[in-house]
Amino acid sequence: MTQVAELPLPSAPRAAENRLVMSVCFAHFVSHYYMLLLAPLFIVIKDDFGVTYTELGLALTTFNIVSTVGQTPVGFLVDRWNARYMLVAGLLVGSAALAVAGLVNSFWVFIGMFAVLGLGNTVYHPADYALLGRHVPVERTGRVFSYHTFSGMLGNAAAPATLVYLYAVVGWRGAFMCAAVLGVIAAAIVLMTREPPAVAKPATKNDAQTEAPAAAADSWKLLLSAPILANLVFFILLSMSGGGLYNYLVATLGALHGTPATVANSALTGLLIMSAVGVLVGGQLTGFTSRYGLVTTVGLLCTATACVLVGTIDFPALALIVLMSSVGFFNGLTMPSRDMIVRVAAPREAYGRVFGFVTSGFHLAGIVSPLIFGQMLDRGYPAEIFFFMAFCALLSIATVAYSTTRKPAS
Repeated sequence: MTQVAELPLPSAPRAAENRLVMSVCFAHFVSHYYMLLLAPLFIVIKDDFGVTYTELGLALTTFNIVSTVGQTPVGFLVDRWNARYMLVAGLLVGSAALAVAGLVNSFWVFIGMFAVLGLGNTVYHPADYALLGRHVPVERTGRVFSYHTFSGMLGNAAAPATLVYLYAVVGWRGAFMCAAVLGVIAAAIVLMTREPPAVAKPATKNDAQTEAPAAAADSWKLLLSAPILANLVFFILLSMSGGGLYNYLVATLGALHGTPATVANSALTGLLIMSAVGVLVGGQLTGFTSRYGLVTTVGLLCTATACVLVGTIDFPALALIVLMSSVGFFNGLTMPSRDMIVRVAAPREAYGRVFGFVTSGFHLAGIVSPLIFGQMLDRGYPAEIFFFMAFCALLSIATVAYSTTRKPAS
């Protein structure tokens, strides 16, 4: 009797893990797509409602305020209830908000729906990181976190071109309805994705500190502990430096060195592309080293150095593009290690609330940074913007050093 040789197949838990990761990454793609929804359609929506830039800007303000205030409480709910169902709910809430905003011809309903969209947005980070942290073994978590971050970047990249095309075909209201359908599709995929078994509690040296007492994990005591607060400050500072480069590089280069818009935009494009590449490389790097603080520190030092150089020297076009592309790479390289630092500091039972709390720093920076950078530009201090971003990057190194050498409060 001839024996049939079979090729080894992926284990059922690993296949289920891959499906979960892909569904969560798709949800993250949608979340970033929604965050950039207004930008490419801003002018046409402003003209349609007959409002000013400042008045329409209230939509973004309400979105960020609700996201900032609600993300931590939603993190508590994610830890108490099913994170996957919470993610489905967030996607459906965001989809419903966009559908109403597109269907109802009222400016104030439009503003209100962006507040509801912000409510839906509060779910993504707590639920995503809770699902990935609980169902992916630690040796693969860093890489999975990098895929998660990369999918968000793809959402940002896909939004402008697709929304402009949809506007040309079905108008801005139709574009909003199509975006709403995208969220429903993502919700259906997440809902149909079965969760693999939770990974065993890690026993490695790096994860030993995650076994915090249950009493701390079930209260605000954990969130107000020094290491977690340090991580919150870290996310704020990181968003001030990296986000400042993304949003103000073109304007600041023009004001400081008179850099042509074509050159400045090419530098920004290089920065964004290499950030995405750096995220993937950084994710692979976490599989080879658990010295997440060191990786993050190196990336931040490179970012700070480049900011000082650009603020001081008027580089030729090619050198500027290469330099900013390098900054993008090192900035992206830090992101998976950044997420792993938080994972190590958080008890597994509290991933939702901890990640919800610390990533609210992104939205806090989103509220504060336009005021800081806008004032600097208006008052004629473009060089100081680069120096300020360098200072934020250097200061964030101190928060990394502190959070990686302390345990959560018990």
